Amino acid sequence: EAVAQTMDNAERATGERQLGIDPSSGKPVFARLGRFGPMVQIGAQEDEEKPKYATLKSSQSISSISLEEALDLFKLPFNLDNYQNKEVVVGTGRFGPYVKWGEQFISLPKGEDPLAVDNERAIEIIKEKQVADAPVGFYEGVPITKGKGRFGPFIKWGELYINVPRRYDFDHLSQADMNELVAAKLEKEANRFIQEWPGENIAIENGRWGPFIRFKKDMIKIPRKADGEKYETDELAAISLESVKAMVLAQNPDAFNSKKTKAVKTTPVKKSSATKKTTKAAVKTVAKKVVPKRSASTKTTTPTKATASRKKA
Repeated sequence: EAVAQTMDNAERATGERQLGIDPSSGKPVFARLGRFGPMVQIGAQEDEEKPKYATLKSSQSISSISLEEALDLFKLPFNLDNYQNKEVVVGTGRFGPYVKWGEQFISLPKGEDPLAVDNERAIEIIKEKQVADAPVGFYEGVPITKGKGRFGPFIKWGELYINVPRRYDFDHLSQADMNELVAAKLEKEANRFIQEWPGENIAIENGRWGPFIRFKKDMIKIPRKADGEKYETDELAAISLESVKAMVLAQNPDAFNSKKTKAVKTTPVKKSSATKKTTKAAVKTVAKKVVPKRSASTKTTTPTKATASRKKA
C-alpha cells in the first residue's frame, strides 16, 4: 500500500534545473539526472568545450541543491600533502568518496564529508587502513589478513578469500581458527573439479548442492540417469566428454553453434512515375529499331517526286 501510494502521489525529479552561473567560467550550472544518477553540470552540451560533471552526494537532491552546494562538488578531487613519499588525493567516485594514497583507494567512513578531509584526517584514514590490512597470522609462511566485504567477514590468504562462518569469533580469531579455515578452503579447492576439459571450456565441478557442469560461464544441471538415479562422483569422474556435451546440448541446443553473421536484407526500390515514363519511352525507341520493315505487298506508301521521275526514266 505504501509503494502504491508513493507511485501515485510522490513527486519525481524530471528534466533538469538551472541553478545559476558559475562565477569563474561564466557558464550555466544545471542539476539533472545522468546515466549514473543525479548530477550537476557546468556548461551546456552545445558549447565547444566539453561540460564538467560532478555526482551529487547521497544526502543531496537535484530539486533542492543550491548553486553554492553544486559548485562545492567541483572542488573534488583535490591534493593534500604527500605522505611517506606517496601522493594523497581526496575525491569521489562511483562507489562514494575516498582517499587515494599512491595507487591505493581507501573509502571514507559512511557519512563523512570529503570536503572536510584535511592532511591530518587523511593520514588517520590511511593508518586505519594499514592496521586493518596488517597480517593477523600466517599459514605456511604466507600472511593472513581479514576484512568485511559484501558477503560478510572474511580472511585473505594469498589470492584466496575465505568466508568466516558465524560459529567463529571474527574479532578474536586464533591462529588455530585461521589454520582450520585455510586448510578447509584448500581441501575444497582441491576437490572442486571432478573432471576438466580446459580446451572445451567445460568442467564438472562439486558445488554447494552437488556436482554440476560448468560450460564457459554457465552452470548446467546434471540430469539423472535413465533409471532415475543420480550420478555418483566416481561415475562422473569416468564419463566421456561426448556424454557431457550431450547433457549441455539437451539444455542449450545452440551451445556449440558458432556465431553466424546475419544476411543484410535489401529493400526493393520503388520506381517513381517519372522513372516509369522514361522506361516506357526507352522501350518504344528500342522496339522501333528492332521491328523489321514491312514487305512491298503489304506496305501502302504515297509516291514521292523522286519515285515518279524514276518511273518516267
